[in-house]
This record gives sequence, structure tokens and C-alpha cells, in this order.
Amino acid sequence: MDVLDVARWQFGITTVYHFLMVPLTIGLSLLVAMMQTAWVRTDDPKYFAMTKFWGKLLLINFAMGVVTGIVQEFQFGMAWSEYSRFVGDVFGAPLAMEGLVAFFVESTFLGLWIFGWEKLPRRVHLACAWAFSLATMASAYFILAANSWMQHPVGIEMVDGRPQLNSIWAVLGNNTVLAAFPHTIAGAFAVAGAFLVSISAWHLWKKSEREEVWRASLKFGTWVGVVAFAGLSISGDVQGKLMFEQQPMKMAAAEALCHTEQPASFSVFAIGDVSRPDCENVKSITVPALLSFLAHNDFSSEVKGIQDLVPLYQQKYGTNYPVDERLGELSGKPIDYVPALPVTYWGFRLMIGFGAIAAGIGLLTLWITRRKIPEGRWFPIAALASIATPFLANSFGWIFTEMGRQPFVVVPNPSGVDGVWMFTAQAVSSVHPGEILTSLIALTAAYGVLACVEVFLIRKYVRGGIAGVMPAKTDDGTLAFAY
Repeated sequence: MDVLDVARWQFGITTVYHFLMVPLTIGLSLLVAMMQTAWVRTDDPKYFAMTKFWGKLLLINFAMGVVTGIVQEFQFGMAWSEYSRFVGDVFGAPLAMEGLVAFFVESTFLGLWIFGWEKLPRRVHLACAWAFSLATMASAYFILAANSWMQHPVGIEMVDGRPQLNSIWAVLGNNTVLAAFPHTIAGAFAVAGAFLVSISAWHLWKKSEREEVWRASLKFGTWVGVVAFAGLSISGDVQGKLMFEQQPMKMAAAEALCHTEQPASFSVFAIGDVSRPDCENVKSITVPALLSFLAHNDFSSEVKGIQDLVPLYQQKYGTNYPVDERLGELSGKPIDYVPALPVTYWGFRLMIGFGAIAAGIGLLTLWITRRKIPEGRWFPIAALASIATPFLANSFGWIFTEMGRQPFVVVPNPSGVDGVWMFTAQAVSSVHPGEILTSLIALTAAYGVLACVEVFLIRKYVRGGIAGVMPAKTDDGTLAFAY
């Protein structure tokens, strides 16, 4: 049992689990603020009901996101201490800004929003909702800035063999984060839109009370999802072009492009074993010249394949790992610069496919429910099952992004400072495999319990509908508080 493999599994499991909560919190927080704005401006009770219902689900998801997210930063010290030593002078700055600025504002105004319904003036209370939602997005930006530095190191100089920060503005203005942020936010809105559509469709089928609330939520969620998918397409194209420039091996792996092509065709679907970097016995359904356009905005440009990229990587970054006992069985061994091809190739397609399915289901549901709600049981089952599609798209996207950069944990910047990169094998802590395995089992079990708690609470309040979240009424039938 290798420490590196167990540590990677641990970080992968906890990170993917945590990221199930993140996009829903980001997207739903802004949508709830918009619902409350509509209520404040129109005084329409349906918007008040929407704010209370979707706000309750937001709070449950946010609480679980905080609990599972705390583990992420602790892992840097527990399992990846060598990585922390190498990047700490740079990585700490955006993480500190996220914790001390964004999360502080986020949690403060969320608390005011939760407990301020009866105490704060209507517009002040609304401002708290907007402050919380915008701080949530700011938090995402700082985290993405840190992650983007790992994908494309900028704003640093080498001092005693370690990168030191010399421009925080270069890190925050990294073109990688400027492309990743809108893509991530669009993905969050796709998740939130599908969440609204699926639950609203189920309530309409159940003929739950306050039909106007569910129809308004359904329509709102559908348009959010469609616009989000359009945003994902545009931002994804920008991000893809940057990846071809900054991480050509990752994008060659995403296409299982084993040999250089000019022009290069886009692989829609592959039949055969894509795990071999020579692509023998692989047949692909392709769109001619499309990959050249996606990479360089030119239908006739050349796109380098895996076989031609490997020698370039070996020339720049070496053919063998350093001889170091901390590298374990990889010490002195040849470096494999090709990421796991089945993961990158199929992860890329599953990301796109599930995103497109989510947008299609939203439009189909809006069309089906425009007059009469279907009577068959297939409709609520399909509606609720469709919640999973944007979550899966987000998860596969991040799996592709992170595993596609292997064997690097800090990817070298082709035009940056020499020597600023780190192999994943060098980043892991010098601990016994049993220690990492114990924490892996413990965290997985704890996260399993938390998953049960979240599903139970979400299910409880979804089934309870509007009645389960509205404030108590007085003897004359009015709400216990009103602005």
C-alpha cells in the first residue's frame, strides 16, 4: 500500500463530496436573494413563500458545506505537508483572504438574515441576503485563485528553492482564474436551476398547496438553467483555449489525441481501449477540424498529440524522478507524463453530456407543464432524478481538471519562472500508510453519516412544502410577523 495512492484517494473523496454542496450554495444563495427582492418590490406573497422555502433548503446545504469544507484545509498539513512547505508562501494569501474576508462577511450576514426576519427593516434584511450571496461568490473566487495558481503559477519569484509571492494582484488576476470563475459560477447556477425545476415539478404533480409558488419556481429555475448552460458553453470555450496553451498534455488526453494532427478532429465518442497512449485499436466518431478551432480559433491549425508532447515534457522537466527515499517506489523511476486517459477522455465528455441533459430536461419540463401536469408516476421520478445531472457534470468537470494535470500538483507555467513546479509524488507527507488509511476510512464514514443527515433534512422540508417553512399565524389568520 502506497502513501501517495491513499492520500490521493482521501483528498479526492472528501473534495468531490464537499463540492456537491458548494455549487448549490453559490447558485441558490443568489436566487433566494432575487426571490426576496421580488417580494420586497411587489409585496406578492408567493415570492415571500418562495424565499422561505428555498431559503430553508439553502441553510441546510450551507451548514453541511461548512462542516465538510473544514477538512479540506486541514488535509494540506496532514497528508500533503511537503506541498504546503513548497507553496505556503503563495497559497496562504488567497486562502487567508477567503477565510478572513469572504467567509467572515458570508457567515455574519447569513446570521443576520436568519435571525433578522422579525427585527430588521425590510430593506436592511434584504441587503443582508445580497451581502451573503455576493460574499459566497467572493469566497469562490479566492478559492479558485488558489487553485488556478496551482494550474498556472504567476506572481512569484524563486527564493532558496521555493516560490515566494511578489504580486498578489498577479495571483488574483491570473488569466486562469478569470476563465475558471465564470465557468464555475455558471455551473453553480445550472445546479440551482435544476434543483428548483425538479422539486417544483414534483410538487406540481403532487398537487401541493400554493400551486402558483411551484409554477413560478419552475419557470424561474428553467430560465436560470438555460442561461447557465449558455454561460457554461462560452466560458468553457475560453477555458479550453487557455488549457491548450498552458497544459497541452491535459487537453490532448481529454481528446485521446495520441498523434499530432493538422487540422485536428474533435472526438465525439470513442470505441476501444483509450487507456493506451498509442491509441491502437481505437475508433472514434469525429467532427473534422473542430478541435483545431476549439484550440486556436483556426480550423486549419496544428494540435500536438500525446506521442509528440511526451519528449517535450521530458526535455523540460526531466525523464526520471529524483532519487529520494521520500518518493518511495517512484524514487529514480521514469516519469509518466500521460494522465489516466480513460478518466480525462470520458470525464470531459460526461461533464459536457450531463450539463446538456440538465438544460434539456429543464426546457422539456417547462413545455410539458405549461398547461396540464402529467398524471403518470414517470414524471415525478424523472423530475427528481434529474437533480443529479448538473451535480454530476460539475463533479466530472473537477475530476477531469485535477486528474488531467498529473503527474504535477503544481503545473509548470510554460512562460513563467523556471523551476516552479512540483510532482504529486513529491507533495505527500512522510507518514505511515496506515495513518492515511485510518483517516481515509474515518472521514469516509463520517461523510457517509453527514450525507444521510442532509438527505433526511432535505427530504423532510421538501415533502413538507410551503406549510413546513412559513411562520406561525396569529388568531386572525395573519402571519406572526409582517413588514
